[in-house]
Amino acid sequence: MDKVKGFFIAVFSFATSIFGALAVPVLMLLGCNIIDYITGLIAASSRNQPIESKKGFHGIAKKVCMYLLIIVGAMIDALISYAVATAGLDLKIKFVVAIVVAVWLVANEIISILENMIDIGIQMPGFLLPLVKKIKKKIDEETMEATEEKE
Repeated sequence: MDKVKGFFIAVFSFATSIFGALAVPVLMLLGCNIIDYITGLIAASSRNQPIESKKGFHGIAKKVCMYLLIIVGAMIDALISYAVATAGLDLKIKFVVAIVVAVWLVANEIISILENMIDIGIQMPGFLLPLVKKIKKKIDEETMEATEEKE
C-alpha cells in the first residue's frame, strides 16, 4: 500500500512541478477520461449495442483531442503572458485559459459519466446531474462575460 501511495505522490508531485496549478484539473480529467471510457463500454453493453473498435478508437481520439485543447489554451496563455511582459507588466497567474478549458472539460466528462451510469441503470440522486450541468453553464457564462468585458 505504501508503494502505491508513494507512486501517486510521485506522479502528482511531478505533474505539479511541470504544470503548476494546471496539474490538478489535468489529473482530474485523466481520471474522468478513464471512468467515462469504462462506463461508456458498460453502458453500450447494457443497451445490447455492439462494442466496435472503430467507435472505441473514435472515443479515444476525442479524449486525446481534449488534451490538445488544453495545450491550445496554454498556448493562448503564453501569448497573453508574452504580450503582458512586452508591455512591461507582470502577470502573476499562469495557465488561466488552460485551467478554465480543463475545468470545463472535466465538467463535460462528469456529465458523460453520470449519463452513462443512468444508462447502466444506476440510481442517481436527482440533484447530481443538474448540479454538474449548472456548474458547466456557470463556467460558460463567467468566461463569456470576462471575454466580453475585455473587448
